[in-house]
Amino acid sequence: MPRQLVDVAADLRRRGVTLPPAPPPSAATATMRANRSKDTGPEVALRKALHRLGYRYRVGLRLKLAAGAVRPDIVFPKRRLAVFVDGCFWHGCPSHGRVPSDPTGYWRAKFARNRERDARVDATMASSGWAVLRIWEHEGIEDAVGRVAAALTEAALTKGAASSVSGASEYADSSQPVSEGVDASSR
Repeated sequence: MPRQLVDVAADLRRRGVTLPPAPPPSAATATMRANRSKDTGPEVALRKALHRLGYRYRVGLRLKLAAGAVRPDIVFPKRRLAVFVDGCFWHGCPSHGRVPSDPTGYWRAKFARNRERDARVDATMASSGWAVLRIWEHEGIEDAVGRVAAALTEAALTKGAASSVSGASEYADSSQPVSEGVDASSR
């Protein structure tokens, strides 16, 4: 068994989480295997809308934090803002999330672990000076863009010293939309 899987399995045992060895065979299992983990429709739509408004960002940037590495969907390094576009199904949206019927309890435990991981990532990033914005996939694009813009404005107002994330300082201040006076030809 690969080292990473052994570490994950050991971590789960330490926390008292037990899972069946594999998901139960069902239509839900086949559907879940087909789901993408990146470049989902809602994520791409949000990125396109942000880009159209002149915002520049990093996609899939690996952030090395004291408690481990994190890879948000959209990152504004200079503003230290990480945006996650969470799927209603996988992350347990209170409005739309549902658990497939499963007598083994595999999926219920899986979704609980996803929510625990999300909370742990949020806390880790906050303790490292990052703002985290989580957007549900069902949110309208205009609302999501408005939330990102508001978070960027707030981050700009509260921003302290330069970013300590490795590699982030080499990027231009890409969180300012072009329409706010940033010379588009310099991009």
